[in-house]
Amino acid sequence: MDGGTPGKRLDAAQLGAELGERATLVQFSTAFCQPCRATRRTLSDVAAMVDGVAHIEIDAEAHLTLVRQLDITRTPTVLVLDRAGQVVRRASGQPRTADVVAALGRAI
Repeated sequence: MDGGTPGKRLDAAQLGAELGERATLVQFSTAFCQPCRATRRTLSDVAAMVDGVAHIEIDAEAHLTLVRQLDITRTPTVLVLDRAGQVVRRASGQPRTADVVAALGRAI
């Protein structure tokens, strides 16, 4: 997973779901994106393994204002948020489980 989106903080109202107690995995997807499906499985599995971590999937096409604010240019894009909703890591493309777990280490 590459660098973050410095200075960006997201909350439940923007994301349409509650943040995790310890960290949140935010996935931007589109309907016909094949890697998005695999990413959904990976992030759901990691969220289930790590207490206090939530996974929120956002339909990029239905949330264009947020997509523009965050400069999301492709799907899937994953943001890792700390408990306060601060973006600490960002990655585009299908992540590996080990990379997601490592990125969570920076958020928790």
